[in-house]
This record gives sequence, C-alpha cells and structure tokens, in this order.
Amino acid sequence: MNTAPFTILIDGQCTLCRREAAFMQRLDRGRGQLRVVDITASDFDPAALGTTMDAVMGQIHGVAPDGALLRGMEVFRRAYAAAGKPWLLAWTAWPIARPIVDRLYFWFARHRVRISSIVARVLGEASP
Repeated sequence: MNTAPFTILIDGQCTLCRREAAFMQRLDRGRGQLRVVDITASDFDPAALGTTMDAVMGQIHGVAPDGALLRGMEVFRRAYAAAGKPWLLAWTAWPIARPIVDRLYFWFARHRVRISSIVARVLGEASP
C-alpha cells in the first residue's frame, strides 16, 4: 500500500485557496494523507513537476501518490478523498454533474484573484 500523501498545490496569496487548504487539512486530522504546497513560496519549482508557473497559477494542481499531476476539480475530489471525506465531493463526479461542476470551477479559477480579494475585504483580512 502506498502511504505517500496526496499533494495539493495552492496559491498562498489567495484567501479562498488558503482557507480551502486549511479546511482540508483539518479534515485530514493529522493523518498525513494530505500535503499542501504553496506555489508562491520562493522554493517552489514547477519545472520539477513538468509544468510551468503559468499553468499552476491558472488552476489548481495536485500530485497523486504515484506522481501523476492532476488539474481542476479532480484535485479537489482526490484531496477530499485523501482527507477521509470522499462523499463531500463524490456527487461532482456523477455523469450529469461533472461537466457542469468542472466548467464552474474553470470559471472560478479564471476569476479567483478578484473573488478572493472581495472575500478578503468582507472578512477583514489583509492580503499577503
């Protein structure tokens, strides 16, 4: 059995991204099945994963325990599964829901910086 964690790559400067990652880590409850990497950290190198900074900033990416690089909603599905709560997003993979949810995520990904800044203002958080 592979005990390597599922890794999600987040934009640490995005309020919503940080909050979602923190929520998933709480779900993991210290089991070590979920790892979060901040792609804005100075030591992050997207080339080590065979991708570019533009790509990882464009949408969420994840690294499966077998090293496969995943993108989009599949990252969330796998991350929640790794954190022990696959049922929370299982419905997003249903045949009718999947294309709708995937498109909604891509819309969000394109606008996440603006959405995140609005959320930060509403929550009274300072931008990093």
